[in-house]
Amino acid sequence: MKLLFSEHKADYGHYIFPYAIWAFPEAGETASDLLQAGFLPSSRNLDRFYLCRQVRVDLRQHITSSENRRILRKGEGIDAKLVARADFDYHPQRREFYQAYTDARFGQATMTSDRLDSLFNGKITSHLMIFTDTKTSAEIGTVTLYLEPNRLAYYYYSFYDLNYANRNLGMFMMTWAVEFFQARGFDFLYLGSCYSRAALYKTQFAGAEFFNGVRWSKDLEELKYLIHREGQEVSQHLLETEEYRQLFYGGELDQAVAASPFRVPLKP
Repeated sequence: MKLLFSEHKADYGHYIFPYAIWAFPEAGETASDLLQAGFLPSSRNLDRFYLCRQVRVDLRQHITSSENRRILRKGEGIDAKLVARADFDYHPQRREFYQAYTDARFGQATMTSDRLDSLFNGKITSHLMIFTDTKTSAEIGTVTLYLEPNRLAYYYYSFYDLNYANRNLGMFMMTWAVEFFQARGFDFLYLGSCYSRAALYKTQFAGAEFFNGVRWSKDLEELKYLIHREGQEVSQHLLETEEYRQLFYGGELDQAVAASPFRVPLKP
């Protein structure tokens, strides 16, 4: 991959000069290679990615918990099927349903109709998981997915009937996906970014881990530390913070350096 470093606003008083790190796949690389390195897609054509704190489930390590089973029981009578995008009819009724969901959940300015259409037409959606109430035959939820069997599934956007909120439909859909892709031999299910306590629901699965800028970490106390830090005034880069190094790297940077997957060959 090729990297670009896009400069953000500097804090010169504390010598903090942040950059957003963009990655561009090179010949022979797929989205799986970039997600494995900690990047998420920032283009729906999968030609640009950004480094961020994201969560995935190592399906090879996943064991269904009592909480997972409780969520699945609440969804009894709901069925799901996986459909390739080429076989999916993005008809006006579905489009209206998805638009109404995003307007109600996130506000009308969040997902424009053009942006919604690009989601269903871009390379980032290779498959869809469609959820149906078996009692009424009503289609009540859809998840857009990017799949590279059997390396990864990327759980991107979900849309669902908010009248099923008392049955935890959103969490049911994600839990179903974890169980579904594990049963089919996928290595990882990627669940997107995690920068707030509200996003910690993505870690409710055995095998959950997050990318911390250095490595994939299974230490959810570290993730909670980072989320708490988001709400604090900071005057140092994270790895300059002695408390963080003591808690998670034995006080020294050597462990972080050894764990980093990033290397830049220096040409003469």
